[in-house]
Amino acid sequence: MNRTQTMGIGLLWVAFCLSVPARPNLLLFLADDMTYTDLGCYGNKDVHTPHIDRLAAEGLRFTRFYNSSPTCSPLRQSLYTGIYPVRNGAHPNHSRVYDWVRSLPHHMQALGYRCAIVGKRHEAPAEAFPFEMLGGQHGDGGKTPDGADLPLERARAFMDRDRKQPWCLVVASNQPHTPWNRGDASAYPPGQLTVPPYLVDTPELREGLSRYYAEISYMDAQVGRVMADLEALQMEQHTLVIWLSEQGSQLPFGKWTCYDTGIHAAAVLRWPGVVAPGSRSAALVSYVDVVPTFVDVAGGQPEKIDFDGRSFAPLLRGERDHHASHVFATHTTRGIHGGSEAYATRAVTDGRWLYIRNLHHTETFHNVITGKDRIFRSWKGVESDFARTRVAAYQRRPREELYDLETDPWCLKNISAGHTERRGALSRQLDAWMEKQGDKGDATERAAKERQPAEKPWGRNGSYRLPAAP
Repeated sequence: MNRTQTMGIGLLWVAFCLSVPARPNLLLFLADDMTYTDLGCYGNKDVHTPHIDRLAAEGLRFTRFYNSSPTCSPLRQSLYTGIYPVRNGAHPNHSRVYDWVRSLPHHMQALGYRCAIVGKRHEAPAEAFPFEMLGGQHGDGGKTPDGADLPLERARAFMDRDRKQPWCLVVASNQPHTPWNRGDASAYPPGQLTVPPYLVDTPELREGLSRYYAEISYMDAQVGRVMADLEALQMEQHTLVIWLSEQGSQLPFGKWTCYDTGIHAAAVLRWPGVVAPGSRSAALVSYVDVVPTFVDVAGGQPEKIDFDGRSFAPLLRGERDHHASHVFATHTTRGIHGGSEAYATRAVTDGRWLYIRNLHHTETFHNVITGKDRIFRSWKGVESDFARTRVAAYQRRPREELYDLETDPWCLKNISAGHTERRGALSRQLDAWMEKQGDKGDATERAAKERQPAEKPWGRNGSYRLPAAP
């Protein structure tokens, strides 16, 4: 290639970058119950995720992106509000935010964006989340016609409806949430799978992984369809896309726990003309940072809004390579199916070290896994020290846990006793954050059910009960 050709290509690239609108369309795709390691682009050689892998190749892959709670409703409501669960009021599952809380549609509509959601809803009250509802339903279970729970044709129609107005769209899939009966499990022969080292290898576990991976591939195809629609509408160059894995899967030590496999998220972002293809970031980011970032990218001033998170747009624009110093997560068993009467967990990480505090460590941890899950039950029949240790560790936990995520990403060795200075520093960080959040620990746990609405606005029949028009 000669000098003239090189200069020509450079000028074309500059012209393209200048043509990218200052206010792009915004698309958030949210999976449901998926451990961050279970993607091809995150190193899993078994699972097939070509569309998400392509998105990562065309954009940015985060390696230290964390959710705020390893449970659906608190996680989503903090994601959509930019405020951590206790302070926004929605810290137990199936909960509601306080009346003063505003969410993504409020902020985006104020900036001139159309704002809609398609698929799963798990927020309350409805008036606090005034998305344009495009259809879909909370839950799937493989019992409805393919696509009925996530009607992507309506998402496409929304994107194409008014070319003069920017839009913000949330695509909320129900996969790979249990019961893991979507997709082609025959593509994942149980005997050929690699069992992650934090799980006990049993036939039941392998069969579960097979069905779980099939649902991941099913969800990946949904991503592929949305990306194909963007291309067909010639909008891919003018749309910022972020894909998130939500919380960990419904395997032991994932969902409902603050171990790294419960709160660490996979996050892939594509923003043509701004984010270089094939990028990777080790910056520490939280789900509460997503809405402030959307507001920033849309031309707003997130620093003037009462968010707990802050915009990571400067990271995307290459203006800095770091973000937060610490991020936090909470979990309560009150209100979850089969949950303990009281078992509160709080966590903080600086990206290298993960500190967990179990506020009710003298009690036994219970959820649906300990109650009737056949995978966890199969572990109890394995005669090995590893199996016995993992079964015990899931239900009986010490007051404090500390893990070096660099050497122990699966959180297999609690080293809190040997690192008192590190543990103390993170404990103080957690104390200060809890005080700022109004988190009273045991008292907050005991009052958790008061935050659950008597009538839930979401349902399985495709409806979402919106407030009556004034």
